[in-house]
Amino acid sequence: MTWKRVATAAVLIPFVVVLVVYAPTSVVSVALTLVILLAMFEYFALGDAIGHRAYKFWTASCAVLMVFSQFLASLDERHSLGNGLSLHQMLGRFEVSTPNIADVLFIFLMGVTVLTLATRRPMVEALPAAGISSSALLLVALPLTYAVRLHGISLVGPFLLLFSLVITWVGDTAAYFVGRAVGKHPFAPHLSPKKTWEGAVASLAGAVLVAVVSAHWVNIGLVHLIGMAAGGNVAGQAGDLLESAYKRSAGVKDSGALLPGHGGILDRIDALILAIPVVWYYWMWIYSPRA
Repeated sequence: MTWKRVATAAVLIPFVVVLVVYAPTSVVSVALTLVILLAMFEYFALGDAIGHRAYKFWTASCAVLMVFSQFLASLDERHSLGNGLSLHQMLGRFEVSTPNIADVLFIFLMGVTVLTLATRRPMVEALPAAGISSSALLLVALPLTYAVRLHGISLVGPFLLLFSLVITWVGDTAAYFVGRAVGKHPFAPHLSPKKTWEGAVASLAGAVLVAVVSAHWVNIGLVHLIGMAAGGNVAGQAGDLLESAYKRSAGVKDSGALLPGHGGILDRIDALILAIPVVWYYWMWIYSPRA
């Protein structure tokens, strides 16, 4: 299976790198929307496997709106840094307000309410349907939308998003090969028997190495780069295990079969679901106040 993993990565990684580095945030948002929708429908399939049928198209619609709201927020933030009127100020002239994440969650709540009360499904499905729909939006879509906010940061946004991707890719690769070569101590045997402490440490070391190398290419302090790399890597490993828990709950090995050697989209991006927002919040809460 290793050759399939390598071949798939060799095709996808250059495409993603070019997209992140050269495409505007609007195009990145569109591409991210496609990834989120594919991942969400794989997540819905996990729910179907245990009889929890989601309100799929309503939840997917709210996920698209959530990406759009994050894109608007990134525009507003960029313009508010001294580059003219903010988007909110400009639209305010026409008495139009832009939706934020809280608005989308409220819209989602009202939609689930209507669907639950109006559906012809058996009432025994009401709670599972609401649960799997809500968890798909909160555990898959919402964290990934922070890729838009990260990419939209003035000047360094594309670097920060690429940095989040690379620390995850390098960490995953290091964990895979070191774990296979010398891994002896199980890391989380009840969730993923093949993961080892040796692999986890190698993953963290690989992410830190990326930070050290990146310090030569960007004007961000090495301490902060290491902090983002370490935080993002640990979060990414937790995200990987979290997705393993979902699959074990559903009794399946992979979330899908779209990517040869990797499984489904959700299998490929599970670490990014937590790594990306951790890098974003590190930048906003720790780096930016001191910058």
